[in-house]
Amino acid sequence: MNGFGVLSLVTFFPLLGALLIATQNREAKNNARWIALYTTLFTLGVALYIWAHFDKSNAGFQFIEEAAWLGGSINYKMGVDGISVLFVVLTAFLMPLCIIASWESIENRVKEYLIAFLVLETLMLGVFCALDLVLFYLFFEGGLIPMFLIIGVWGGERRVYASFKFFLYTLLGSVLMLLALMAMYWHAGTTDIPTLLTHKFPGGMQWWLWLAFFASFSVKLPMWPMHTWLPDAHVEAPTAGSVILAGILLKMGGYGFLRFSLPMFPLASQELAPLVFALSIVAIIYTSLVALAQEDVKKLIAYSSVAHMGFVTMGIFSFTVQGVDGAIFQMLSHGLVSAALFLCVGVVYDRMHTRSIDAYGGLVNRMPLYAAVFMVFTLANVGLPGTSGFIGEFLSLIGAFKASTWVAFLATFGVVLSAAYALYLYRRMMFGPIEKPSLRTIADLDYREVFVFTPLVLLVVLFGFYPSPLLDVTAVSVKKLVSGYEAAIQAAQALNVR
Repeated sequence: MNGFGVLSLVTFFPLLGALLIATQNREAKNNARWIALYTTLFTLGVALYIWAHFDKSNAGFQFIEEAAWLGGSINYKMGVDGISVLFVVLTAFLMPLCIIASWESIENRVKEYLIAFLVLETLMLGVFCALDLVLFYLFFEGGLIPMFLIIGVWGGERRVYASFKFFLYTLLGSVLMLLALMAMYWHAGTTDIPTLLTHKFPGGMQWWLWLAFFASFSVKLPMWPMHTWLPDAHVEAPTAGSVILAGILLKMGGYGFLRFSLPMFPLASQELAPLVFALSIVAIIYTSLVALAQEDVKKLIAYSSVAHMGFVTMGIFSFTVQGVDGAIFQMLSHGLVSAALFLCVGVVYDRMHTRSIDAYGGLVNRMPLYAAVFMVFTLANVGLPGTSGFIGEFLSLIGAFKASTWVAFLATFGVVLSAAYALYLYRRMMFGPIEKPSLRTIADLDYREVFVFTPLVLLVVLFGFYPSPLLDVTAVSVKKLVSGYEAAIQAAQALNVR
């Protein structure tokens, strides 16, 4: 397919909603909210259409759109494969929930807030659909701007510090990636991603390209020790900002490893895999221990996100089908579970205006429905069998075990620690006597909040018992990725033998 089609529609339709909101009067807050909600729901409908019509047996890119853009070699090119299509659906799914969750909590500059979210949705969807290096880079970097504004304008007391830290950390790594993109263009003569996937870069060049991409993706994911911006950003961001930050933006790093590092730089990936394993294990164990010491609910969940992303990098660089499948599933599951946990924090924060764990206790007595919902997502965060969190961690550990038994053993220790901090948090907030007078009148979930949490609960449980709808989509593309990597390594070894 040439020109513009369904991927362009799903990517750029939120911009139309943003433009329509921009024409509204500042006082017409409800009009802006309804426009944003209808826009995101329509985008979700298009994303579900793409998922329904996606050919699971085809390992190549589908729904391809291409048009001349910059000069003769840089084109506007869009397409999705089994690795990227589900991230498009996840992004479109979380956005309407963010709009509904912000319905009553955001009263200041509502129009600008919703425009920022719709622009951010376009930029995030573009990352997963872009099939040109320059286009990918523009979407990848463009997402910094609306998130910077969301944290900096609608965040907490230290919002300016957190927003600048987030911006500078992620921008610094991306500057190196820009240099790598230019080097790849000079060597291959094209910025077309499908063409670059088959291009053989020299072994020495692969090292530098891999490190440049790693600098960007490791900060975005984030990996230890480049993770320090994340807790600050989560704590200061509004609830919906934390949902998108944890649910989507972190996944761009893992997606980048799968799209660029493994298939384009296989030799460097193999040689530097021990470095990734070491950083992943430190992330899993160290940040889990740090999470145990937190007194801020959001910070605890933020550190748990770093630990869970350690399973993602561990699975990806195991170079096995199970490991890569597990990494993708873990990212999708974490997108649902972490988003839900931050929404849970938002519920009590809107009522009590504090994130301190000590400010709560005995909530199950006043908020039984909330306690049940929070329990589901806490157990999914731990990786309890029967929840989506278990599938991703289990597959990642199987892949890691094939690569290194020690890596798998240490990562499993991290699973125990995750149970410790998650259940410790749940016990302190939900059980015990109600000591704070303000908690005696706190209200349980209302209809709007139930509407937000219901699809998240259903999906977390559904994919825990029946993961096939996700694994079937990724299967063929993952096999192609792993077999391509193995073929490149075998070819390099044959040259060395000769």
